[in-house]
Formats: sequence, structure tokens, C-alpha cells
Amino acid sequence: MTRLHEDRESRRNIEPVICYPVQSQPKADLDLYKKIRGANISKVQELRVPPRDARCFYVPKGGFFRIISVEGPQVGDLNLWSAHNLSERFYSGKTRALHGSHITSGHRMWSSFPYLRPMATIIEDTLGWYGIDPFGGSVHDVIGTRCDPYTKKLLSGEQYHYCCHSNLTRALAQFCEIRLEEAERHVHDVLNVFMCTGFTRDTGQYFMKASPVRPGDYLEFFSEIDLIVGLSACPGGDCSTEHSSDAAACFPLQVQVFESSQDLVEMGWHEPIPNAYDQSHGGLC
Repeated sequence: MTRLHEDRESRRNIEPVICYPVQSQPKADLDLYKKIRGANISKVQELRVPPRDARCFYVPKGGFFRIISVEGPQVGDLNLWSAHNLSERFYSGKTRALHGSHITSGHRMWSSFPYLRPMATIIEDTLGWYGIDPFGGSVHDVIGTRCDPYTKKLLSGEQYHYCCHSNLTRALAQFCEIRLEEAERHVHDVLNVFMCTGFTRDTGQYFMKASPVRPGDYLEFFSEIDLIVGLSACPGGDCSTEHSSDAAACFPLQVQVFESSQDLVEMGWHEPIPNAYDQSHGGLC
């Protein structure tokens, strides 16, 4: 061992430090959300997302939306946008930094800079029991970006048009009545709903395995702001073998949207405001 490397083990054994301690983060008031959920709630929309396709739908602030497994194990790729500004969208990387690689009840989906505020909060997760398995896998990840036709072309040389990226692009273009090229600029990294993923311990590679989701399982969210929600039923099905093809068995996903007739401010809820940083960035002008 050279002198340069004689302390390498001690350097490797330095204990890590959490980047964003949870103690300093604003906590979601799940008791309040459940109180709102139980008071004068009505279902205002129900839709089915077909396999290898996507749909967009509107959820008002103070509303709820539920994503349900209905016919077989199926994962979904979720995008969020402010209904009033498509530039404010879900920021998976910052959500991952704040909450961890996989999210569940009590975790929030944060928006992009310069807004950085909660867009939605998970209030119920029927797969919350799964935890972290012996392979290091868990469900509902904010690791993977979404399956896309560009990587498919890069790795296989094939053209495939029903990856989640393309599905979400078509759905947003149709919902907002904009061109595909414009819609694609707003499609972003996702929350992988029901997907079971992790990193291999030897090579650090992103892996997927069969989702534990079964018909009747669901993930429910509280909408913190007026939202456009995009959901793709991934061509990988339960992602037990592959994605970005027509090989896997795929199933639809069901969506339910609920609204409350209560005065939520009187109940103690307030819409999150955009981040208060002044955006001067230390500049002189």
C-alpha cells in the first residue's frame, strides 16, 4: 500500500450525514387531510387509463385523487403540473433529496424551481407495508426518469411510440390542446406509482422487479394546488421483465377524483405559497 492510500479505509469508514434532515422540513398534517377527506366529499370524476396509454385530468386545490389497480398488477408513471402554469411541475430529484428514493403516506411531491412548494401529498398507500425488501427494493420510486423512445432507440435501434414519455406527451397535448412538440417540453421525470425498484449493491445499477400491487390496491393524494395530473399505464406492466415494448402483460389503471364542499381555510388548511427566496442569486442587478 502506498503512502498516498494508507488511510483509505479510514476515509471509506467516515459516517454519512443526511443532506436534508427531516426534522427541519415542514410536516404534512395527515390528521387534517383525513378530516377533510371524511367531510362532505363527493366523487366528481372517474376515468380509466388504458394499457400502454396515458390520460390527463384536472384536480382542484383541496381535492383528492386516487390511483387504483383494477385488473392486474400494473405500474404507472405520474406527472404533475400547475393548472395555471405548466412551467411549475413536479421535481422528482428534489422530492428524492427531501424524502428518499421511494415515497409513501405523509410525503409530498415538490414543484420545480423557483416555486419549490408542495404540489400534492400522499395520504394513503395500501402498499405501505412493503418497506424495503432483501434486495433493497421498495415501491413508488422517484429514481427512474420514465421509459422513453430515445433510450429505446439508443439501446435497441428500434422505434417504439408507447413508452411512458410518449404516452404522457400525447395526453398533455390533447388535454391542453397544444402541439406535441410543446407538450413534450413539459413532460418530466416521474413518480413511478406501484413500481418496485432499487439499486444493485455490487454495481449500483437501477433495477426493477415484479410489483407487489394487486387489484384493489391504491395510492391517494391530496392536491395542494390546482393541478393537471398525467398518468401513463406503463408498457412494462408490472415491470417484472422488461418495458418499452409490447411483450409484457399490461392492465388499465383506474383514477377517481374527489372534491370537498367544506371551507378548507376554516378547517385549517392553506394553499402553499411559492418559495420565498428572492432570486437575486448574489447578483448586483
